[in-house]
Amino acid sequence: MRGHEVPFFIFFKLTMALTAQTIRAMAEGSLPENDLFIVDVTVSDSPVRPKVTVLADGEQGITIDQCATISRRISKKIEEAFGEELSYTIEVSSPGVDFPLTQPKQFQRNVGRNLKLKLQDGTEKTGKLEEVTTEGINLTEEIKQKGKKATYVPVQIPFGEIVKANVVISFK
Repeated sequence: MRGHEVPFFIFFKLTMALTAQTIRAMAEGSLPENDLFIVDVTVSDSPVRPKVTVLADGEQGITIDQCATISRRISKKIEEAFGEELSYTIEVSSPGVDFPLTQPKQFQRNVGRNLKLKLQDGTEKTGKLEEVTTEGINLTEEIKQKGKKATYVPVQIPFGEIVKANVVISFK
């Protein structure tokens, strides 16, 4: 072995332990403020230099400085757990406006906005998010019928029924 080279079998073993679940635990312990939360964590399956992507958000949003702090803290925990030899890239950012809502806190931040939902049974609903409860959301669903004016119906949707939820961006 020359310098800091690591035998391939050890390197392979180290990268295999670098999982989204492991990183999520590290990320949740790396949040600089109590109102921040982890939205999603992914780790690419590249054996050479895996990419760790952490999406974080907060009740009031998240700043670049907070993302940088989280990144440094996770990197330190990775180094402590796997050693300095592990080669990886890390990206910590906020979820974009087009990223699906996955956490109740994200829904709470978007009360009053229009959402597009895909449900377990394959149906889609669009409407204004009125309220978030511990069980799910209350939505005023917009029902459009050809040739008629749209009608609005209140519906309650449990979180377990929601497959995908996105904020509808309006440029009006």
